[in-house]
Amino acid sequence: MTMISKAAVGIAVGIAGIFVGYCFYFDQKRRSEPDFKKKLRERRKARKQAQKAASRIPDLKDQEVVQRFFLQEVQLGEEMLSCGDLEGGVEHLSNAVAVCGQPQQLLQVLQKTLPPQVFELLLQRIQSAGQKLMTHAVVAEDDVE
Repeated sequence: MTMISKAAVGIAVGIAGIFVGYCFYFDQKRRSEPDFKKKLRERRKARKQAQKAASRIPDLKDQEVVQRFFLQEVQLGEEMLSCGDLEGGVEHLSNAVAVCGQPQQLLQVLQKTLPPQVFELLLQRIQSAGQKLMTHAVVAEDDVE
């Protein structure tokens, strides 16, 4: 009985060793490919652009889209703040305040829930978010004409 378990353990160790060797071989092959770093940079750049695209301001005439955007920005802002990314969190929350129908009430709620230094940073960012909103509205009107 111990002979069978030793054999089974030996076979399992051998298979695991072959698998690890296989992984090392193909990882080395992948990394030695001439376009590896270029493709890696392109993927990272595409990921950053996707994150920036997620925070773009939607068509302000469609209330349903604006409401969905507002909820998404508040959620993203809260997630980023909880992860410790103050800049990103404040950016998303300022976008939410910019499209909010009642920004004063939202600011009162945020003042009660956010730490004072984060709220001050948010107040500083609201103006730039409002300008971005106005710029987007003007560009959207120019596209219609």
